[in-house]
Amino acid sequence: MREYLRHYDVNHGFLFLFAKILTGDSGKMFQIKRMPAYHDVDGFRIPQSMSPNCLRGTIRYEPKDDDIFIVTFPKCGTTWTQHIVYNILNKGEEIKNFKEFNIRCPFMEFLGPQSAEDMPRPGAIKTHLPFHLNPYSPKAKYIYVARNPKDCCVSFYHHTKMLTEYQFTDGTFEDFFEIFLNGKTDFGDYFDTLLSWYKHRNDPNVLFLTYENMKSDTRGTVFKIAEFLGAGYASMLNSDETLVKKILYQTSAEYMMKNVNEQIQEFVNNEHDDQEDVPEGIKYCNEYIKKNNIKPMDDIQFVRKAVVGDWKNHFTPAQSRRLMEKFKERTRETDIPLLWPGLFSDVEIQ
Repeated sequence: MREYLRHYDVNHGFLFLFAKILTGDSGKMFQIKRMPAYHDVDGFRIPQSMSPNCLRGTIRYEPKDDDIFIVTFPKCGTTWTQHIVYNILNKGEEIKNFKEFNIRCPFMEFLGPQSAEDMPRPGAIKTHLPFHLNPYSPKAKYIYVARNPKDCCVSFYHHTKMLTEYQFTDGTFEDFFEIFLNGKTDFGDYFDTLLSWYKHRNDPNVLFLTYENMKSDTRGTVFKIAEFLGAGYASMLNSDETLVKKILYQTSAEYMMKNVNEQIQEFVNNEHDDQEDVPEGIKYCNEYIKKNNIKPMDDIQFVRKAVVGDWKNHFTPAQSRRLMEKFKERTRETDIPLLWPGLFSDVEIQ
């Protein structure tokens, strides 16, 4: 049984969602006390620090024939997949800094569509959009990565607490779990996005992956992506084991937790407003941060753990049961549960 009261406070820019939710055996009623700083743009929710014009421009973008899109719901292996694709396309060339990475693998909803127009090719565009909103062409290529909802929820929670522009540094996992379960996070509902792309998993220009399989067979995933990209990339890897080892090293969790986090921290610490080539989205974000007097991040952990199963350190039995009920309801009449066999084996559904 759920009763919702929504209140929008324009002065502070927060959407407060008060909910009385029956959480399980204890009969405890839960009330969300804190919401991250979101805003709705034409019915689609994004962080308040992101430009509505950049989102709208992304949706209107017309893909080029050689465009490669890396699409995920947030915190499902996006950055890892970007680095794998970057390393394949650039033959193991090491990424110099985060600014260059943004140029060559732009996050289009954040930076704006001009970032995709200006991207050196071959390159890859990152998006977090459901299929019906993502720019589409039958000639472009799409790599979609899905992650089990429990680990996605946990990773998204830590991400939202870390990025100070969400203004959620004092938010709790209990709050975020309710937001996630009810499909109220930024970039929409986890299940809406997953279902929209799962329907296209067998399209010839779509490569559908899961984070868990990428972890269990990273080498095989690198070759699968290379084969999908075409242009002789798989043959290149087959003939150069040294390059394969370099790519696996530069996309390992240990390497990325050190290098990617350091590069993002350095990028955040630098002022960008006085530079001529600053993307529209970064200008908007910087203005938002200054306007709201938000303190900069001092401990970037964009790549945090990169593991499967961290949900066990966060979920209560009641939360696990409730998410299973939602999962079962939303994936009914699909074989999506086969993506993660045993994920909910600890939960009994009446």
